[in-house]
Amino acid sequence: MLYSELQCSEAIHKAVERMGFAEMTEVQEKTIPVMLAGRDVIAKAPTGTGKTCAFGIPVAEHIDPALKAPQAVILAPTRELAQQIAQDLQNLAQFLPDIKIVCVYGGAGMDKQQRQLKAGCQIVVATPGRLMDHYRHHAIDVSDVKTVVLDEADEMLNMGFYKDVKYIIDLMKHRESLSMFSATISREVLDIGWLYQHNAAEVSVQPVE
Repeated sequence: MLYSELQCSEAIHKAVERMGFAEMTEVQEKTIPVMLAGRDVIAKAPTGTGKTCAFGIPVAEHIDPALKAPQAVILAPTRELAQQIAQDLQNLAQFLPDIKIVCVYGGAGMDKQQRQLKAGCQIVVATPGRLMDHYRHHAIDVSDVKTVVLDEADEMLNMGFYKDVKYIIDLMKHRESLSMFSATISREVLDIGWLYQHNAAEVSVQPVE
């Protein structure tokens, strides 16, 4: 399926074109329409299959730019992945100037991240531990979060973040969708799906040769 066939805003079409994408990868084709419709997704998709666009486009499309509060939280297991996701989302939102993305992760100063959060943003990309730190310091309000995405969910839950991830999801009382992307569907991933997902669409993608 071509991106030009996708039912989404002109700003996203322009961004995707600027990023040099014409045809969707398998995970994008299977995931974007389902997430745009507001459904939960559990996707078995290895790294390098285009996952960030697969969840990034629906996340951006569901943001209300007029509301300067976090509406989407994307959790990643490592600082490097969080930074990469945030950069990809900046590219997707390049023609949506009112959408602000903040990336928070451990191993860096809290103060600068707190200033960015307080300045207002709609999308937060975070490692679980650092998000909890900011929540405990009252630097982030998650009461308007509607969309939660766990990327590399198996790795994150196997790294000892299981309790943190559950705690974070429980904080988001008004969430409307929870989607997970994972290279393997581990027992912990299934547990989170069973506890928090509703009628999730299951997507499975082979590694890109």
